[in-house]
Amino acid sequence: MAEITRRTVLTAGGAGAAVALTAPPGHAEPAHRRPPGRGRGPRAVPEPLKVPEAIGAGGAVSCVDPYAADVGMRILRSGGNAVDAAVAMAATLGVTEPFSCGLGGGGFFVYHHARSGRTWTINGRETAPASFTSTSLTDGAGNALPFAKTVSSGLSVGVPGTPLTWQVALDRFGTRRLRWLLRPAEQLARRGFVVDAYYRRHTESNAERFRLFPETARVFLPGGKAPEVGDTMRNPDLADTYDLIGRRGVGELYRGQVARAIVDEVRDPSTAPGVSVYPGQLTAADLAAYTAPVLEPTRASHRGLDVLGMGVPSSGGIAVGQILRLMVAYEERTGRRVQDLSEADYLHWFSEASATAFADRNRYVGDVPGVPVGELLSAGYADERALLFDPERAMSRPVPFGSPDGDYTDDPGTGGRQGQPPQGQSTTHLNVVDRWGNVVSYTLTIEQTGGSGITVPGYGFLLNNELTDFDFVPLTPGVPDPNLPGPRKQPRSSMSPTIVLDEGQPVLTAGTPGGATIITSVAQILLGYLDRDLDLVDAIAAPRLSSRNAVEDADLGLATSEVGQELTARGHTLRSREWIGNASGIAVERGQLVAAAETVRGDGGAARVVRPALRRGHGRGRRHRGG
Repeated sequence: MAEITRRTVLTAGGAGAAVALTAPPGHAEPAHRRPPGRGRGPRAVPEPLKVPEAIGAGGAVSCVDPYAADVGMRILRSGGNAVDAAVAMAATLGVTEPFSCGLGGGGFFVYHHARSGRTWTINGRETAPASFTSTSLTDGAGNALPFAKTVSSGLSVGVPGTPLTWQVALDRFGTRRLRWLLRPAEQLARRGFVVDAYYRRHTESNAERFRLFPETARVFLPGGKAPEVGDTMRNPDLADTYDLIGRRGVGELYRGQVARAIVDEVRDPSTAPGVSVYPGQLTAADLAAYTAPVLEPTRASHRGLDVLGMGVPSSGGIAVGQILRLMVAYEERTGRRVQDLSEADYLHWFSEASATAFADRNRYVGDVPGVPVGELLSAGYADERALLFDPERAMSRPVPFGSPDGDYTDDPGTGGRQGQPPQGQSTTHLNVVDRWGNVVSYTLTIEQTGGSGITVPGYGFLLNNELTDFDFVPLTPGVPDPNLPGPRKQPRSSMSPTIVLDEGQPVLTAGTPGGATIITSVAQILLGYLDRDLDLVDAIAAPRLSSRNAVEDADLGLATSEVGQELTARGHTLRSREWIGNASGIAVERGQLVAAAETVRGDGGAARVVRPALRRGHGRGRRHRGG
């Protein structure tokens, strides 16, 4: 059971704030064994500072949360590598960002090994049960089940991939044992962290849904309501689960007692009186069969750089690479350079490239054989698709998909027009560069904020609703849909953990949460930094436009600004959003590491370096590469 204590918000200076986590819990009777309201329990860890930019050397981390950033610093300073730090940070985010990630979710892990120059990915995506079919998310008449009702149900839960991702990453690339790396998160869950506005906002917005499930209300709504800013939030059940995994291994979640608890809860969710939800189909055999394979990354070329990302079942690496290809193709078609464009021209180009990439993504990308990855990322296909581009006027939405068949003449493709399926917006992302130059870009999720809303009784973590990332029914009748559900199939994802290399040397890593907006956010950050000459923190902070071939979202006042009015005059239909994404990244600039995170979105992020520099170096040395 989570516990909550009223405290004043405290701040501590940067990377040293979480050092106290090195000590053992040190109390004879764990707080969660006491009756609620009796005893003070262990003292909470003060909230570290949120710093959006840090410059220096010796290693760097950046993410959405200062507790996780400080844990990453602790691991790097103790001699751990980037993979060790990433796993410890992810476990900590499972405590402080439990509505975005955790043991009940999945994700994609991209790792670059400096000495060999090789890059690998780990596919930790959640997987459908073996009993799932193309009609599992429809009623008896072939109609899609109600999305909102499916989300908060056992039917939405896929086999979690996060625990095995951690173990595979450490077995292949790490230097520390999982038990040691889970300890900071375990102690934080037991001692408690200080609730900030971001955590409260997520809890409050999901409180009604959490009340459908008594265990979720018990853990995340102590006292029956969302915690206030400044309160201390504890999750001793999750602390015990981390301790159990540390002692017995992640197999507990796939074959042991936790696995049995997951299956029981998914197949017969515990609900409040009078509440009925769809039961799930997950079995013990589904959990036992899960694997997290190590795969090659997608590779896209951009002005002589290698942009490496996640392949199928993610559409992120493919779509981000295609957007970059299209921007260069537009340059060749117009004789103008991205770096020289006005902001309105640049965002018009970007919107058209994004809509085009999404048209192809929805038609061709999914967990199916034969996805034409190479063709979608080819210069020839980008040149053909660029023939649709009008530098003065927005294309009619939705943009038709093309034909990535290798025969690129003067026909841009006039395939069908498909809309954008719904997709959850909650995820989290972290970046690490260590002293040896190894790089991790890791995006992890439980799908929408709060996942399925179902907490595994006694274990303190939420289960994903990832199976709602499938298309419930074909997007377009008569057109093949690669993202329909199927047995042990993985739903298509938009997660886009990205690493950029220059002749094998790391230049940049970046990523963000945000559902389908992840693709556009990451592409815009890359273009802002690599092509538009923005410092990384400014590329992350810039107002975002997310054109996904059915809707164009704009945040931070962009829709009503002078630039937004220019875009509207060109035929763009902009919809205002407060925030799009919550990004972070690390750049390598003339030997310096520049860690960056949000300045405003999500109430700011957290960037850290091991050895801070007194002042910034003289420029990136990468200004205006080509064009």
